[in-house]
Amino acid sequence: MIATIAFGIICLSALLEVIYLLRKASTPDPISHYLHLAAAVLLFIAIIQRSIEIDFVAVTNTFESLLFFSGVIVLVLFVYRIQKRWRVVPFIQFGATVVAVFLLAIASSPIAPSTISPPIPALQSYWLVLHVTCSFIGEAFFVVGFVTAIYYLAVKDDEKKKSADRILYTSIAIGYPIFTAGALIFGAIWAEAAWGSYWSWDPKETWALITWLTYTAFLHSRLVKRFRGKVSAYLSIIGFAFTLFTFFGVNYLLSGLHSYA
Repeated sequence: MIATIAFGIICLSALLEVIYLLRKASTPDPISHYLHLAAAVLLFIAIIQRSIEIDFVAVTNTFESLLFFSGVIVLVLFVYRIQKRWRVVPFIQFGATVVAVFLLAIASSPIAPSTISPPIPALQSYWLVLHVTCSFIGEAFFVVGFVTAIYYLAVKDDEKKKSADRILYTSIAIGYPIFTAGALIFGAIWAEAAWGSYWSWDPKETWALITWLTYTAFLHSRLVKRFRGKVSAYLSIIGFAFTLFTFFGVNYLLSGLHSYA
């Protein structure tokens, strides 16, 4: 019920944002970021309630992961909005909000059962909690980078491109080390504890590495002047596509050690 209310609040936020977009306002609407904060709080409360019921941190299945991921996305948007020097243009805020709506829509679908049940022993590890939470926190910044990259490619005005490029780089630069710690370092430590090996070339491990290499290429492109701009934007879009495939594609199309998650 709480997650459903949060979903409705985020949908309302998206509606307000699109109204401002249609009005071609140069600044974001004055309300939606507070709606983002309220939705984030409700989603985290839902996770806390589930955690109490299963006596472990509730980030061990698809439904719970989607709640956490969506909550972090809207919280990141709120933080961006209150930082005046990192002013989020309306399109970027709307685009990231739509991603959160999309994730919560999947969470409410049959492919992500919301049944509350204790995780299997292999998942009852706080290394797993760090692995999952840090991965999604990093990916929340990748969401901002993804939407900003689309905005960068769409606009023609040099000042808007410059502003978008700054937001694009900042979001990836913040998300990259957090994702690296969660997806690779904490993930490897948990894998060794659960399966006896730091790396098994499991499909999810492989695609997480591909995603990491793509964002590594993005950061490298910033060091080479002629690769900035469009090349960086395309790498951000490709990286986020790999992020989605790592989560959804591997879970539902490929089998491996992560299949139960």
